[in-house]
Amino acid sequence: MINSTSNKQIKNLIQLQAKSKVRKEQGLFVTEGIKMYREVPERRLIKTYVSESFYNKEENRKLLEGISERNLEIVADHVFEAAADTKTPQGILCLVKQEEYVLDDILNDKKPLLLLLEDIQDPGNLGTIFRTAEGAGITGIIMSSKTADIYNPKTIRSTMGSLYRMPFLQVKEFEPVLDELKKREIRTYAAHLQGSVDYTAEDYTGGSAFMIGNEGNGLSEKLASQADVYIKIPMSGQLESLNAAIAAAILMFEARRQRG
Repeated sequence: MINSTSNKQIKNLIQLQAKSKVRKEQGLFVTEGIKMYREVPERRLIKTYVSESFYNKEENRKLLEGISERNLEIVADHVFEAAADTKTPQGILCLVKQEEYVLDDILNDKKPLLLLLEDIQDPGNLGTIFRTAEGAGITGIIMSSKTADIYNPKTIRSTMGSLYRMPFLQVKEFEPVLDELKKREIRTYAAHLQGSVDYTAEDYTGGSAFMIGNEGNGLSEKLASQADVYIKIPMSGQLESLNAAIAAAILMFEARRQRG
């Protein structure tokens, strides 16, 4: 059992929780909670850490059946709390291998339904978008390099497991991606304040991609100008725009409705 926060493994877990750079260097990330443990693909699970009090409960030991002793570490409660990112940890966290996708993985569908995310900053928003995207049938998400880290602990929790199942790609420039979308006749739709077309008036049953911009500034002119259509979500009152995750959800579920 690990009894000290000075333990090398615990120090590494804390670093992985706190620093995007460390996660990128190691190609690993940390997930917390029973749900995220149950859903992690076995081939990506590197190691599981449980608190002493968690392990002492019979129902929890049954949950861990099948894990070799080499891949399971029991940790003193106070040490586990130091390693966890949540204020009230459930007592289980996992070290998981990051998944690597290429553009062909994202476009591996006859009629792709995509999200292009530009500089989404809030980890909770990003995680919510991933979770909603899975529910709406999105086939892949492409993000700008300045978008929040998908492996941020808050983002991971907000995905509620969708992180394991939703193909995604982070790119430095959207131009090569947009060129490929045009070659494949995938239409692009910019959610934009200058949009003149009601989002419900467009046909999303073919290959389609929604562009969603930064929470504060929306889409950059550079990216928006390359869209096939500017669309808008009509609103009452004096609001100009919606939260990025909410706007994305409205568009995604309209596409899902049309696709039946």
